[in-house]
Amino acid sequence: MTASPASRIVETMAARGQTLAVAESLTGGMLTGRLVDIPGASAVVLGGIVAYATPLKQSLLDVPAGLLDEHGPVHPDVAIAMARGVRKRLAVDGSVADVGVATTGVAGPDPQGDSPVGLVYVAVADARGALVRELRLAGDRVAIREGAVQAALDGLLDLLGGRE
Repeated sequence: MTASPASRIVETMAARGQTLAVAESLTGGMLTGRLVDIPGASAVVLGGIVAYATPLKQSLLDVPAGLLDEHGPVHPDVAIAMARGVRKRLAVDGSVADVGVATTGVAGPDPQGDSPVGLVYVAVADARGALVRELRLAGDRVAIREGAVQAALDGLLDLLGGRE
């Protein structure tokens, strides 16, 4: 039986002594939940911030106000800023998380500003830099949110070099 993506992430990061911080918007805690379902996650997952309301992206995750004013919450640079910001905001004893992951997008049923339903950005950041993926997901709210969680797990595996 093949290990789940979340299991591979927790196992790989635990073996490397790495920590993870999660910033979520449209996924509303689903990503953090998927990770902490895995035995041993407490050695890796520092925590998660659900910044569902746009102003919380600035106040809790240090997303620049100008970026939010110019582009709104559904933008690749916002996702990157969230992933970088959560690494710092969930620091423990002055040590930032080794990796930050973030989700932002529109799950529907209605568009958000100029962003259509199904537009999602997932970002992963570490000390070397950040990657962001744009997704155009179809389906209802549940399917879009689930697709965003899966994309975030895949992005983490890519960063860790553990994708099968």
